[in-house]
Amino acid sequence: MALTREVLESIRRVNSQVNRSIRPRNDPGPDVWTLGASSGDCEDYVLSKRYALMRAGLPSSALRMAHVRTREGIDHAILIVKTDHDDLVLDNLVADVLPLNKVSYRIVAVSSADPMVWTP
Repeated sequence: MALTREVLESIRRVNSQVNRSIRPRNDPGPDVWTLGASSGDCEDYVLSKRYALMRAGLPSSALRMAHVRTREGIDHAILIVKTDHDDLVLDNLVADVLPLNKVSYRIVAVSSADPMVWTP
């Protein structure tokens, strides 16, 4: 998708709003992905950001959920927005929206345009 100033502003706004609206909390048992959670872990942030960006008019085909591993070896989830300029990362651990090539995560798997289909 075309990365216009308006699109970038929407992406930054959604990232900031969702990061502020969800209180960090690890799932106590099996991992549960929840949309619109008031508290939750990284997957809950990803789902909420994806939903908010689609409501803001971004096509679902530009939104990819990714399972990554941090430098410390911790599993984590991020949202990637594919644009004609850079692939942008929305992350609950980082306030800024960064290009994918500027983050230090190792990608384990990424969803396709269909969020039910993931590829390594």
